[in-house]
Amino acid sequence: MLLPHPEEPDAKRFLVEVDESKIRVPALRSGLVSKTALVNRLRANVAFPLVVVTAPAGYGKTTLLAQWAERDDRPFAWVSVNARDTEPLILLRHVAAALHAFDPLEPHVLAALARPGDSIWTTVVPRLGAALSELREPPVIVLDNADLLRSRASVEAVDALANHLPGGAVLALAGRTAPHLPLAELRAGGKLLEVGVDDLALTPKEAKLLLKAAGAKLTVEEACELASECEGWPAALHLAAVTERRERDRTVGDFLRIEYLARLRPAARRFLCRTSVLDQMSGALCDAVLGTTGCAQDLRAIERAGLFVVPLDRQETWYRYHRLFRKVLLRELVEREHDLIPKLHRRAADWYEQRGDLEAALKHANAAGDARRVARLLITVVPPMYHGGRAEIIDSWLHRFDNAALLQRYPKVALQGAWIHALRARPDDAQRWLKAAAAGFDRGRAPSRAASIESWQAAMRAWACEDGASQMIADAEAALSRAPHDSDARPAALLALGVGYALLGDPTRADETLGEAAAEAGRLEAFDTQALALTERGLAAAGRNDLATAETLASAARAVIERHDLESYATAAITFALSARTSLSQGRWGDVRNDLERARELERSSGGLFPWLALQTRIELARSFVALRETDTAMSLVAEIDGLLSTSRQMGALCDEAEELREDVEAMDTETHATSALTAAELRLLPYLATHCSFPEIGAALSVSRCTVKTQAISIYRKLGVTSRSDAVMYATRIGLVAGRSASRSLPTSLVGGDARRTRRVRR
Repeated sequence: MLLPHPEEPDAKRFLVEVDESKIRVPALRSGLVSKTALVNRLRANVAFPLVVVTAPAGYGKTTLLAQWAERDDRPFAWVSVNARDTEPLILLRHVAAALHAFDPLEPHVLAALARPGDSIWTTVVPRLGAALSELREPPVIVLDNADLLRSRASVEAVDALANHLPGGAVLALAGRTAPHLPLAELRAGGKLLEVGVDDLALTPKEAKLLLKAAGAKLTVEEACELASECEGWPAALHLAAVTERRERDRTVGDFLRIEYLARLRPAARRFLCRTSVLDQMSGALCDAVLGTTGCAQDLRAIERAGLFVVPLDRQETWYRYHRLFRKVLLRELVEREHDLIPKLHRRAADWYEQRGDLEAALKHANAAGDARRVARLLITVVPPMYHGGRAEIIDSWLHRFDNAALLQRYPKVALQGAWIHALRARPDDAQRWLKAAAAGFDRGRAPSRAASIESWQAAMRAWACEDGASQMIADAEAALSRAPHDSDARPAALLALGVGYALLGDPTRADETLGEAAAEAGRLEAFDTQALALTERGLAAAGRNDLATAETLASAARAVIERHDLESYATAAITFALSARTSLSQGRWGDVRNDLERARELERSSGGLFPWLALQTRIELARSFVALRETDTAMSLVAEIDGLLSTSRQMGALCDEAEELREDVEAMDTETHATSALTAAELRLLPYLATHCSFPEIGAALSVSRCTVKTQAISIYRKLGVTSRSDAVMYATRIGLVAGRSASRSLPTSLVGGDARRTRRVRR
């Protein structure tokens, strides 16, 4: 109980009426997560006289302010606002009582509060304002639940209180919505510190601490999933932590219904539920979906009301609902207006398709159950999604059509899916979908662009190369003759044609055609085909020992792969294998190992790549392992190559390459010297030995002495079983440890430029 000043018995009346629980700082219960950084920021605040904390229920606004009060040395005058405080006199009496509790006010101030006279603005406000300036210490005045102060008079009372703050004092207002004060003016004047949802939301680390403190028995994965779903909302996390898994959604849903939905007018509740079918919302989109106007203003009003709406841009044009809030809204929509849902999704699909966002249109068309539209949109969006590194998403869409009747009804979807399955190294699925496409075409259910379908069928036959290189070329030419100018079948067919020429031993036509394939793939944004075409040209360059060109092409292919997130695609294995080979010739041993590991991982997980590509990948990998003298790995790859050749016919040049590789692997068993014993320093020295530079010059480049270079060189000769520098270079070049005439590309120009005199001799 607060005691009035003994000389002012009239003051006793309103002080006795004050509910002490309303002016007491709430006790902090155990298990709360401390927002230490945010509390310290508030403690250090001396520049902003007004602090506004705004967030929906359950975000810890009161907890934050209580933690601040506990750790700040300044006195706190706390008022927990309720509906009665909309009367300005009642509000100011509670503020005065809270101040009086730690620094008794003068009797005339209390008397004015007890007997305000005709107007509080001429008596109470001036006296209370003067009393604030006479306090021993500038206080922090907290009005918790300030959003309940909706009357004009109560807002004017808060404004008056803010205007009478002495230097160093702070007025903190917390609520679900921002107070009706001139915030823009205060913000511009540097007088306002704002704390919002982003500041109050728990970080993943804080969320885990809360779950642990609440005794939640969750695995690490479950805790991470729950924290993500709750988006840092402390109340939801706490409810989830203390509730059985099967009851969590209902518990959180009940909380939201009681705290929010039950308080809304029917029209506002319908708006929320119907727009919950949207992942993101704008005024124009909501207008189209609801068949109305003015939704942009509605969205801004909803955000101001603190209804779990997240702005997605600074202009506040796009919004989304908090995930848990949206789940509750969707559930209510299903319960109340289930039959309306397909119509809402169709309208959303119309809106997105008209604006060219076909992926969003596809999602809503699927939710509306419009299979015909889904099929039409799918054949348009699949190629750019696949070439953009989003194969996993495509798989989920294709899975919905994995039914014989559906595939035959929509043969172009079946054809696109067959191609994706083939590229994803799923040959059985590719054949099944291709047969369904052919059956649908035969039944006259194919789309009007039959030539496009036929071109894809021919391109797929070419890539499969089931009847040898000559038929591969014929199928590729057939695909090109039927492919429209804007079809992805064009670069695919050109690549198959170039590979066919290479298999038949026509390198000039192969390189020219593969260059055209890379250009066409770039034009049509078929990025995985572009990377593969560049890699095929690089393989041909490496085959003629032009490793400088091979490295350039491999780097270009890798740039395409990395830029478009294609690193997990099976077709990228051959690019990493070629990169390993070019890095090997330059002595970049760390890069060699990384590239080989990535290529091997893709090669092992890919399963059924096209036979010619699977052969190329394993041959290229085996070459690097031969150069590294890793006999077991090289022999294992040769065995895989033999297995592929036993089931694949007429592979032309690849058969010859495999035979040469087999001989190299067999020769490894008979060699008496052990290149695998070369140290890292000796491997680094090898490329320099292939230059026309003296040992002192090499030592300067490697930051070692001439004697060290000489010692390492002699060790290399001994391990390679040779007696001279030139013999060592010749042998290292033959087994791929040195790139011969391209070895100097990665070396300093001071070591590879030289003068005419230097290039006429090799110094030992």
